[in-house]
Amino acid sequence: MKKIDKFDGTEYGFLSNFYPSPIEYKGIKYPTVEHMFQALKSLSPVERMAIAAAATPGQAKRMGRRVSLRGDWETVKVDVMRTALQLKFSDPTLKAKLIATGDAELIEGNTWNDTFWGVCRGTGRNMLGTLLMELRSNLTE
Repeated sequence: MKKIDKFDGTEYGFLSNFYPSPIEYKGIKYPTVEHMFQALKSLSPVERMAIAAAATPGQAKRMGRRVSLRGDWETVKVDVMRTALQLKFSDPTLKAKLIATGDAELIEGNTWNDTFWGVCRGTGRNMLGTLLMELRSNLTE
């Protein structure tokens, strides 16, 4: 089976949460999935708006590390990511690109030691890749 194990700087960059893909959730517009994901770590509308306005996804990620973390974050974070990805890939062009990955295994390979959402040095749960493959499967049914 084909493996796609890098989402940045490649033809598969569109799979990255940093990829420009404007989405709207509960009245707030986010430039990327990363912005939305980081913003929803907080229940504060002020913190959410500030993260939505971050200049880059990297800045949004850094801001997300400093928010007042919602108490249920560990139980809702996978569903938050699933929702953000569903919004992103409702765009017809991105949807077609995701479907075009066929049955390839999608692996969010990284060098920043994220072993929950991705895989680093051969280790990780690859939840982002898993959610992308789940979404791809649902879109092709």
